[in-house]
Amino acid sequence: MVIYIFTTTKSLRTPSNLLVVNLAVSDFLMMVAMSPTMVINCYNEMWVMGPFFCELYAMAGSLFGCGSIWTMTMIAFDRYNVIVKGLSAKPMTINSALLRIFALWFLSLAWTLAPLFGWNRYVPEGNMTACGTDYLNKDMLSKSYILVYSVFCYFLPLFLIIYSYFFIIQAVAAHEKNMREQAKKMNVALMTISLWFMAWTPYLVINFAGIFETTKISPLFTIWGSVFAKANAVYNPIVYGISHPKYRAALFERFPSLACATESAAGAGSTSTTTTVTEGEKPAA
Repeated sequence: MVIYIFTTTKSLRTPSNLLVVNLAVSDFLMMVAMSPTMVINCYNEMWVMGPFFCELYAMAGSLFGCGSIWTMTMIAFDRYNVIVKGLSAKPMTINSALLRIFALWFLSLAWTLAPLFGWNRYVPEGNMTACGTDYLNKDMLSKSYILVYSVFCYFLPLFLIIYSYFFIIQAVAAHEKNMREQAKKMNVALMTISLWFMAWTPYLVINFAGIFETTKISPLFTIWGSVFAKANAVYNPIVYGISHPKYRAALFERFPSLACATESAAGAGSTSTTTTVTEGEKPAA
């Protein structure tokens, strides 16, 4: 739905929204690659698709997760450019947006292909119904991959996003009235980013607990960490559907029944409130 609305609505086809579409594509591909496979293997109570599909499944989850967070980092940079630098900033063009998208996917693919060539490996994890990086392997080569990948696909984006939003929030607070539209976009992006880190942090903790042996990890905890991380693909479209004003307007234009349902609910609430107030009034003596 998000991909359809953004790509078919002329007013939404902007360089900035190319990044939003890229995020939606990444989430959609994550859902398509992960969900059916996990359902099949959970039904069979074990991994039944062989080692090749195990590697493919784990690589896809890692690739789309990394692609999503770097897309969000690019969105944060774009908000920083527009809000903090303002008129002095060089505006992002369609070509520069496409270049950023190509670069982030190229780097994400490079990192997620590494285990296929001997730097760590992809293996069944948890209760053996899903696959991921081998964080229980104790040799330094395997540990180094987990650490370096965590820096590139978690800590570095987190630092860059915090840096960007620190200055964005300062600028919005200083010029709140003039930046209401930008502030709304900032809030949407900030909410999406927060959900990503909330979803993927437990899985990172599981990986670190495995390589550093800080605590025992139960298979159930491992699989729930994996499911919670990959379910992040469901959250982002909902956040954009509820919070992005132009997307919501375009959605109601394409699907008027959704707007009617929303207005009916709002009207019912208003009528109820009016009735309550009227009943509460007493005639003057």
